[in-house]
Amino acid sequence: MDFLEMFYQGWEGIIRTVVVGTLAYASLMIFLRITGNRTLSKLNAFDLIVTVALGSVLASILMSKGVALAEGITALLLLIGLQYLVAVLSVKSQRFARMVRSEPQLLLRDGEPLLQAMHAARVTRDELDTVMRTSGYTDQSTISAIILEADGSFSVVGIGDKASDRVAVGNLST
Repeated sequence: MDFLEMFYQGWEGIIRTVVVGTLAYASLMIFLRITGNRTLSKLNAFDLIVTVALGSVLASILMSKGVALAEGITALLLLIGLQYLVAVLSVKSQRFARMVRSEPQLLLRDGEPLLQAMHAARVTRDELDTVMRTSGYTDQSTISAIILEADGSFSVVGIGDKASDRVAVGNLST
């Protein structure tokens, strides 16, 4: 009998999951709509933590009978509210912003790897080569910069790449 319970434990749990899940999801969408896109941005480590935490709370609400809908919605609102507060304080205070945000790190300049910066960022030469290849470059001498962004992604800027050049090309093709 225990083996079958692994697959089906009755309609009560299924109905709870549908009802509570729908209400929790709707609440989360309303909260995110009110607070704006910044809540789920990937600008820094705190943003990533909040995104993961929101997913974890939503999963707990859905799967744990021990978490009431009101408690779960309160937890979602708390996380979103704290994220909103961090964003507001970051805009108002440069000092606070420096405490919560990481800065982009230049790892390669004018085709030359910056070994100290790579070491500080814990990025290996092989990883830098992978970033270069996945960005379509095979020769590091054609790269002006590789930057480890605050969100953990990499930006690769080729020699001669400028935002104005890309805009001009984009305008010509339309």
